[in-house]
Amino acid sequence: MSRLLMRTPQHVLAGGLALIFLFPLVWASLASVSPQAGTQQTDGWGFANYATLAHYQAGIWRYLFNSLAISLMTVLFTLLASVTGGYAFAMFRFPGRNALFLLTLAILMVPYATLLIPLYVLLNSLGLQNSLIGLALVLSMFQLPFATFMMRISFEAVPGELREAALIDGCGSFRALQRVLIPAAKPGLITVGLFAFLAAWNDFITPLVLISDSDKVPLPLAVANLRGQVMGIVDYGATEAGVVVLALPCIVLFLALQRHYVRGFMSGALKG
Repeated sequence: MSRLLMRTPQHVLAGGLALIFLFPLVWASLASVSPQAGTQQTDGWGFANYATLAHYQAGIWRYLFNSLAISLMTVLFTLLASVTGGYAFAMFRFPGRNALFLLTLAILMVPYATLLIPLYVLLNSLGLQNSLIGLALVLSMFQLPFATFMMRISFEAVPGELREAALIDGCGSFRALQRVLIPAAKPGLITVGLFAFLAAWNDFITPLVLISDSDKVPLPLAVANLRGQVMGIVDYGATEAGVVVLALPCIVLFLALQRHYVRGFMSGALKG
């Protein structure tokens, strides 16, 4: 009983914070189906605002496909680069290893918006400007410092005896990575993939600069364009519907993977 009383302030604080963070989403959900002047839903509760969103220009399914394709490619590119980079930093000793790792982390201090114009010029010269693949590559680059850091500490948290046993059994470095280290570092992989997906799914500035074709924009940019589609008048109902559609995949993914997400962060904290 005394332990429960001691934890009561913590539970109250956690519950209060949960309510604060959930309030905007609950408000947006209610606003998207409630009657509002200046929207398609002017009489009674319903889903007219979602119908407006569904039929906006190329259609919501097209924008959802763009967002999903960009996010999945970003996850794939980020995992491929960060797994190999994290493995090299964690398991191999070479001159300048720590300096190179610090240089990789130092990229986090550069505001990524300042890199968009040079990247625009580079992608244009490579023929990847205004393409989903080019956008995914840029978003992956922004994720690499954090992702490489996460994969390094995840691999370092794996007992070295496992890799040594795999090498003794005849596995090469790549095979040991594939068969032993990647399964053992699964929480770190999920954490990196989740961060990459959420960042790509919600990004607004990068596609705004790099994508010029209206049929190739992701959902966040489409929702922003929908806000002022008629003489600059904001359609709040359709906008709130877009907010709900954008938030749902993120909430579902986070709830489904939260256990692995926490374990991925704890792996580096418990190392050694």
